[in-house]
Amino acid sequence: MNSLQSRVAELERENKSLLARQEALVAERAGLVKRNEEARNRVESMIERLKSLESAG
Repeated sequence: MNSLQSRVAELERENKSLLARQEALVAERAGLVKRNEEARNRVESMIERLKSLESAG
């Protein structure tokens, strides 16, 4: 019974660790998605400015 209890405790620690890692990865992904969207907006803005310069010239 003692080995079963230690195994359960080990699995609970591992589960807790995995859940924390998942939470960190989800937060990291959200940050990357936000940065990607900001970069896309900057590129689209640059393209629009270049088009307006091209049509003005």
